[in-house]
Amino acid sequence: MNLLLDTHILLWAAGQPERLSEKCRALLLNPSNNLVFSAASLWEISIKFSLGRSDFNVDPALLRQMLLLHGFRELSVNGEHAIAVSMLPSLHKDPFDRILITQARAEGMLLITSDSLVAAYGDGIWLVD
Repeated sequence: MNLLLDTHILLWAAGQPERLSEKCRALLLNPSNNLVFSAASLWEISIKFSLGRSDFNVDPALLRQMLLLHGFRELSVNGEHAIAVSMLPSLHKDPFDRILITQARAEGMLLITSDSLVAAYGDGIWLVD
């Protein structure tokens, strides 16, 4: 299964795996699953890192390098993903989360998130505790 990790799940998997539930860790460690991160997450991390946000205290270039080294696949943002954002109901205003939702749907992936507002979009989204 192709799993697209939302930004916080990605950060926790890379640097704070203890923040993930046992069920989530098992899912991410299952060798039959393909782990995917979005370029949009790197964009979000870059912005918030440069603003000095303590919850985004990671060098985005180093993070990307390490994710690729550990077998994660990078998903670019394309026009189809961007246009699909306009068709989402306004349940959540965060543009990074909204693009991740449309990417997961367009690419047939399961989006893994800890955000209940993201999970409210339903199909193809798994809320981890």
